[in-house]
Amino acid sequence: MGDFLNQSFLGNTALEWIIALGAAVVVWVAVRIAVSVMLGRMRALAAKTETDVDDLVAELLEKTKGLFVAVVAFYAGARSLTLPAEIDDLMSRLVVLGFIVQGAFWANGIVNYVLGSWAKKKFEADPTITTALGSVGFLVRLAVWATFGMLALDNLGIDIGPMIAGLGIGGLALGLALQGTLSDLFASFSIVFDRPFTVGDYIQVGSLAGTVEQVGLKTTRVKSLTGEQLVFSNADLLGSRIQNFQRRNERRCAFTLGVTYDTSADQLERIPGLIQEIVEEHEHTEFDRCFFMTFGDSALNIETVYFLQVPDFATYGATHHAINIAIFRRFAEEGIEFAYPTQTIHVEGLGKGADRD
Repeated sequence: MGDFLNQSFLGNTALEWIIALGAAVVVWVAVRIAVSVMLGRMRALAAKTETDVDDLVAELLEKTKGLFVAVVAFYAGARSLTLPAEIDDLMSRLVVLGFIVQGAFWANGIVNYVLGSWAKKKFEADPTITTALGSVGFLVRLAVWATFGMLALDNLGIDIGPMIAGLGIGGLALGLALQGTLSDLFASFSIVFDRPFTVGDYIQVGSLAGTVEQVGLKTTRVKSLTGEQLVFSNADLLGSRIQNFQRRNERRCAFTLGVTYDTSADQLERIPGLIQEIVEEHEHTEFDRCFFMTFGDSALNIETVYFLQVPDFATYGATHHAINIAIFRRFAEEGIEFAYPTQTIHVEGLGKGADRD
């Protein structure tokens, strides 16, 4: 046994190799236990606190790969050995490569956690965020893996200069070929993150209007009042003027009533007060003004404006219906007649001595 332990392998005795292997196993076990204990404590701490730091640390610990720990442990154990320069250089490159790959996993964990936390806080009730986050996450993860892949190739001694130049030229050509698609893609990000509208909002774009059903990577789909689906290119949609009726906090209601020219001045003076009283009787209404505004061709026109604090159309329709019925009844009680298009012709008699032939 003693002779075996004293035998030399690659400049080191068998005993030194066994010690190095034992050190590697001890380091591997110790690191795995330390990571497991820290992960448990961080999860317990994250459940008790509202900060994001402990959640992020737990996320990164969970993404620490066993293979990475094994590479580090193997390298730590091999430090006690005397190895040829080529093998020592190869091991150093292997450890650096392990850190690069593990760094890519950690970077992806940070990206996923940051995007998820931000979306949860700011866009919790917005269903369009799922599509955008998937796209943004994919692009960022692609960039992360490309960066760490270049670092790994450079660590292996591969010249990445021509590769970077080729990727730049290829990316430029691809960008020119997909200019329209990329324009719609980034427009979808703008729609989701800037939120000029969200799914469920009633919007109008030019002469077209409807309820937003879906915000995709290239198009936005809107259901019109008549039932058909309207499909807008995201880039064209952002280049247009969009009216979002869902965002208003109140609805302005204006209407004009015409009464006959037989209405007396006293009745005209009482009409604004009557209408104000009727409007204020209804819930969620705020009276603004009521004036006798113009002399029409066949009516004296009374203009009224009030605001409804609940902006949805169903509430507006029910409230305005009730107000109209109340005005109709009150005018009947007051003897005030509504005007309708009429024309009165006055015929003057012929003068004395005029030719009657």
